[in-house]
Amino acid sequence: MQLVRSWLNKITIERIQLELMNTAYGSGHASLSRLDPRCLLIWYLFFAIVPWFISNLTVLAGMFLMMVVTTILSRVTPFIILVLCLGLIGQVGWLFILSLFFGGDISSALPLLKLTLKLSVVSLASITVFSGMDPEKISDGLLALGMPAAFSFSLSYGYRILPVLFEEFRNVLLSYRLRGKAPEEPGVMYWRMAAYYLKLLVLSFFPLMLATAKRSRTTVEALETRGFSYGMKNPAAKKLKLAHLKVSTRDIMFLSGSAVYVSLLFWISGRL
Repeated sequence: MQLVRSWLNKITIERIQLELMNTAYGSGHASLSRLDPRCLLIWYLFFAIVPWFISNLTVLAGMFLMMVVTTILSRVTPFIILVLCLGLIGQVGWLFILSLFFGGDISSALPLLKLTLKLSVVSLASITVFSGMDPEKISDGLLALGMPAAFSFSLSYGYRILPVLFEEFRNVLLSYRLRGKAPEEPGVMYWRMAAYYLKLLVLSFFPLMLATAKRSRTTVEALETRGFSYGMKNPAAKKLKLAHLKVSTRDIMFLSGSAVYVSLLFWISGRL
């Protein structure tokens, strides 16, 4: 019980909000943040698509080790890593249990291991890119690669508005807690407390959606007042916005090193 209580004390809305704000706004100190966003997005597309067409365990394991290194360089917050690990364990765990009910045995763990490595490579590549760069650089990179301006800005806006929504959710949840009454007894494994908080989550959903719609409308009106739509369709304004993007020697070395490493993995797998 004491262990459960300690974990519940650590998993709070304030802690989650702090981790999200650190992810959205604190990526400027990461090593990969100095790379050109266009090069990093192209690098991400390779590692988000190619692993699904690879079944060699050596190549997948090598890619996974590379993603671990890039994730460390991105200085990802522990909360994001925890969510990733829980997602992978839940996704692969229930598939393995389900395979046992349909006549599977321990040999079915090998295909699931390959699936886990593929999911890990794609997930860590996503974390590397979206945690290693601030939302503005990601938006500029997508815009420079030809994506619509509305899509590029929406991604950046969603990234930045997420911590604000958590703050709004925290305020709504606290208001319900002030006007409600928590269970006097937590119950076995805190099931009464869990049911109480699940009820509050459901009740907080509708006010949160109203607050989100209000903030979105205010943002749209402010952007249109400043000529956002005209500026994104004007070639001169777009060129001025993306003038700071420049492919440097660091970017070429990063892409070349990644290509050499992946080629070496395929060469080693062919020798084994």
